[in-house]
Amino acid sequence: MYRIVLLLSVFITSSAYAQIGNRQTPAVILDTDIGPDYDDVGAMAMFHAMADRGEMRPLAVIASNKNELVIPSIDVINTWFGRPELPVGAPKGNAPDYGASQKWPEMLVAKYPHKIKNTTDAPDAVETYRKVLAAQPDNSVTIITIGFLTNLSNLLDSKPDKNSLLSGEDLVRRKVRQLVSMAGAFPEGREYNVFTDSLAAEKVFSQWPTQIILSGFEIGNQIKTGLKLVANERLDSPVKDVYVHAMPKSEGDAQGRMSWDQTAVLVAIRGVQPYFGVKRGKMIVEGGNNTWRDDAMGPHAYLTEAMPLDQVGALIEGLMMWEGKNK
Repeated sequence: MYRIVLLLSVFITSSAYAQIGNRQTPAVILDTDIGPDYDDVGAMAMFHAMADRGEMRPLAVIASNKNELVIPSIDVINTWFGRPELPVGAPKGNAPDYGASQKWPEMLVAKYPHKIKNTTDAPDAVETYRKVLAAQPDNSVTIITIGFLTNLSNLLDSKPDKNSLLSGEDLVRRKVRQLVSMAGAFPEGREYNVFTDSLAAEKVFSQWPTQIILSGFEIGNQIKTGLKLVANERLDSPVKDVYVHAMPKSEGDAQGRMSWDQTAVLVAIRGVQPYFGVKRGKMIVEGGNNTWRDDAMGPHAYLTEAMPLDQVGALIEGLMMWEGKNK
């Protein structure tokens, strides 16, 4: 009887583990469109904070936006948090090119040190992906996308090269444990990260060979952060500077900025529970719109509310105020 109970317990634990994603210390690639919105800056702060706390191992920060200030902005934040050597990459072919209406990247790169002056000076995104992935143990990497799906589509299409004899899809299948994406609106909708490069989104969400956890628009839209960050007189950081600069220029942000991207970083590194629940199935993208098909064995899962969202927001904002180990 004990053996039966033990086996049943293992089965239940394994099933739950498969549902909510990796709870082991992950090795993480962050893929961001940093620029059109400034919640990416908060997400990058969380990325570095949790790396400093030993909760994950950062592998790279890659841009899905080819605007010339995107990689310099990434470089500023990586440098400020003590990781100027962290690999970066940017799309080289046809890709979205968007700046920020509030002009916060211009402020950021003028004020803080960085070595990469233009996005075009960065290595090719797919080259960076393939090089980083090839060097990792099998089934060990978590990829977080908080922007367009451009790079991941190109990665799937990539051919064997000096970094790996595997095709892009086979390389992902071998090295990636899970993809966590801020994309879509559930159960259906039309969301910016999906429709901006809809062909890439269609390809990724139909062909990606690992499980995908999705943080939809409706989740981050209800989580406001930034007010405590801005009011923190002790804090002096590029993250705070961006929010101080951008919030007053952003209609609707008087009570804080929506935290879409931060939710994806949180669950990718700490797991879904206890912050959220999940609904499993399959996201279908057509023409930039997404719909949902319930399926208990489906490859995708989207986040649902569990913990009160104001508590999730407080946790996120606390990580956004991380000063770094050497500050």
